[in-house]
Amino acid sequence: MISKQIEQVLNDQINAEFYSSYLYMAMAAYFRSTKLNGFATWMEKQAKEEEEHALKIYEYLNKRNGRVYFKSIKEPPFEWKSPLDVFEATYVHEQEVTKSIERIVSLADGEKDYATSSFLQWFVDEQVEEEYSVLQILERLRMIKDSNQGLLMLDAELGKRNED
Repeated sequence: MISKQIEQVLNDQINAEFYSSYLYMAMAAYFRSTKLNGFATWMEKQAKEEEEHALKIYEYLNKRNGRVYFKSIKEPPFEWKSPLDVFEATYVHEQEVTKSIERIVSLADGEKDYATSSFLQWFVDEQVEEEYSVLQILERLRMIKDSNQGLLMLDAELGKRNED
């Protein structure tokens, strides 16, 4: 049995993961509107991963005899100034998700809920990868600055993410 407090924060995290998916789809739509289809493809794959994260927590809560409940997902922004602006927002968002996961780990540790702590270790490791991959793109966008050629080269590279 899982505590009500852990059940609550895991439900909150399900909502946060679905919001992340929603946010990344909004970013993908922005990129589609600017004809940066490689960036859009990258974001669409990212959105799918975030949905999978939510479902992973959903399954875990059910296995622990917890109650899953869904809340409204807030509306994400839909306009950005540039691809750089999008990835700056993405990086900040991923850092917030990392902090949220870490808070849940701390809570689970405090309650001596070792099963939840163990389950969340995958998310801790995943967030390291998430932040790193976004930061790599962000740093490249900063190097590119206003180079359309550089932007198009990065767009073509990011479009290959579906091939992974």
